Amino acid sequence: MSAKAEHYDVIRKPVITEKSTMASEAGAVVFEVAIDSNKPQIKEAVEALFGVKVKAVNTTVTKGKVKRFRGRLGKRKDVKKAYVTLEEGNTIDVTTGL
Repeated sequence: MSAKAEHYDVIRKPVITEKSTMASEAGAVVFEVAIDSNKPQIKEAVEALFGVKVKAVNTTVTKGKVKRFRGRLGKRKDVKKAYVTLEEGNTIDVTTGL
């Protein structure tokens, strides 16, 4: 498997919410990442895919909620988010896509 494919496995999609928009004003971008990825992998993937310099990576794991699916109890999947802070002068426009 190529290195680029591995980077796409680490980074799933950008998260576009009110909170992530506030973070982007502070020079951070929020991505949904693979649950088993770690901070060095995320940093390497963002730098390789977007051609930017990463200052810091903060991660958070949101546990899946228990919800009803067709009357039966089910559980949503756990989601890991990465708040990627970029060096000065670097930007990623997540609205255009890859």
